[in-house]
Amino acid sequence: MNNESQRASQLPAIRSWQLRLFTRYASFYLTRHFHKVYLLRAAPLPSLEGWPVLVCMNHPSWWDPVIALHLSRTLFQNRRQYAPIALKGVQKYRFFERLGFFSIDPHSRSGASRFLRIGREVLKQPDAVFWVTAQGHFSDVRRRPVVLQAGIGHLARMSERFVILPIAFEYAFWSERSPEAFVCIGDPLFIGRGAERSRSEWLALCTSALNTAQDRLAEAVIARNPERFESLLKGVAGVGGVYDVWRSAKALLSGRRFHAEHEDVN
Repeated sequence: MNNESQRASQLPAIRSWQLRLFTRYASFYLTRHFHKVYLLRAAPLPSLEGWPVLVCMNHPSWWDPVIALHLSRTLFQNRRQYAPIALKGVQKYRFFERLGFFSIDPHSRSGASRFLRIGREVLKQPDAVFWVTAQGHFSDVRRRPVVLQAGIGHLARMSERFVILPIAFEYAFWSERSPEAFVCIGDPLFIGRGAERSRSEWLALCTSALNTAQDRLAEAVIARNPERFESLLKGVAGVGGVYDVWRSAKALLSGRRFHAEHEDVN
């Protein structure tokens, strides 16, 4: 077994068929709870082929991992993907360990060591992605400055050739009874050698990149213009119940097409 194969064998096992099923279920689950999932790109994403990717995310809600699962198939369909998860989460949902998640105790030295060891191995694989909620805990999207956990800086310094990709999440109500989910892909940072900067410098760089992505997303969400976004997923619309039955019948009798969205009501 060569060195690359040995390193790959140390990574969490991924059962591909279970991951495919769960990712499809996650996408379906989103359609039942959101009107749409919108994507805002800061710029066309350059080719990341051959580059290991460190995704640095903010963490405003419980929905973040579900959105990330859907996004993982959209952005990185042919890559192996890994993510740390709190030990308590794995104890409740054991099947996550078969999907590329690995447990850590965020409050222990052993947990930090496990995060760095596995993260470093992932970022040695040219076809791998490492997803990290870099704030380490739930944090409101309006909180500034953005504060990231120190482990991101340590991991960047310990790694070689890789890309840091900031991704921001936000959730809001627009004109529908169901909320909208928003994602912003920030500017990727191509890293030739992590040792070129200190831990604190990497932490500041990641913080700035994620802060910029969150600010861009916030500005676009406040503008409430869906044309600025790409629609990744369409879910529930309309009021539902008797009211939508009445609206549908009214449209049918008048020869018009029924649109469930609130903004299409005449």
